[in-house]
Amino acid sequence: MTDFPVESERLAPEVVSEARPLYWSVRRELWENRSIYLAPLAVAAFVQFGFMISTIGMPARRRAVLMLDSAQQRATIGMPYDVAATMLIVTAMIVGAFYCLDALHGERRDRSILFWKSLPVSDLTTVLSKASIPLVVLPVLIFAVVVVTQFLMLLWSSVVLLPSGLAATTWSRFNLFKESWILLYGLIAVTLWHAPIYGCLLLVSAWARRATFLWAVLPFVAISVVEKIAFNTLHFFSLLKYRFMGYLPFAFAVKPDGKFDFTQLTPGRFLSMPGLWMGLVVTAAFIGAAVRLRRNREPI
Repeated sequence: MTDFPVESERLAPEVVSEARPLYWSVRRELWENRSIYLAPLAVAAFVQFGFMISTIGMPARRRAVLMLDSAQQRATIGMPYDVAATMLIVTAMIVGAFYCLDALHGERRDRSILFWKSLPVSDLTTVLSKASIPLVVLPVLIFAVVVVTQFLMLLWSSVVLLPSGLAATTWSRFNLFKESWILLYGLIAVTLWHAPIYGCLLLVSAWARRATFLWAVLPFVAISVVEKIAFNTLHFFSLLKYRFMGYLPFAFAVKPDGKFDFTQLTPGRFLSMPGLWMGLVVTAAFIGAAVRLRRNREPI
């Protein structure tokens, strides 16, 4: 009986010692790259300001909307909230892409890699902390920002519609709780699907000596152009398009009547996609290659 406490005491410090460097490495990324959270907050403030301006004359427009059928009412009333979520998700993708391109290249450019390599933090931990920004931190941050932004939009629309007695029409057509769960599922799906893209950008960041953006974009453009000229086909371009948007018809099932509810979420079909798991395997290969490159790279 005495073996179990002793064993647990021996294993606990090992687990803590492995997790702590990763935790502090992630915090370091947030300290050094404030755009990770400042850019979404700025876009959220811009969206909120634009929505406040758009509410001028809202009571009259809302009465006209209420003359439509229920599906059109939900689509029209929910459109500003969907636009807000879409803008913030796109912002997260842009921030994540540019962060990955500079994550490993920047420390070689400013020679800070010499300092970070002197610390007792492995190259694997460092690269995983950088990969966790677009794969974990940004999706969680965007989810929180979108929910808060939509809640503030709901409150403001209620204030504007309260004198006309139409304040409840927004809350009844836009269920924030349900939409938040759908948003969470969508963020998980798009993050898993785009994981190879972020892994590829990290690999380019670890390999390129300069012009990381060009090295990340031009080879794919050149291959597509050469294929079109030589064979008059667009198979490579279709593959790229599939990697960017191919998850949509598998992660969601669009109804003909335009209604949107939990029955449109198809996680089983999405998780059974071979392209998803192949992409995750490729992501692991990219991250592994980035770790090896960082181990052997010197300052630029």
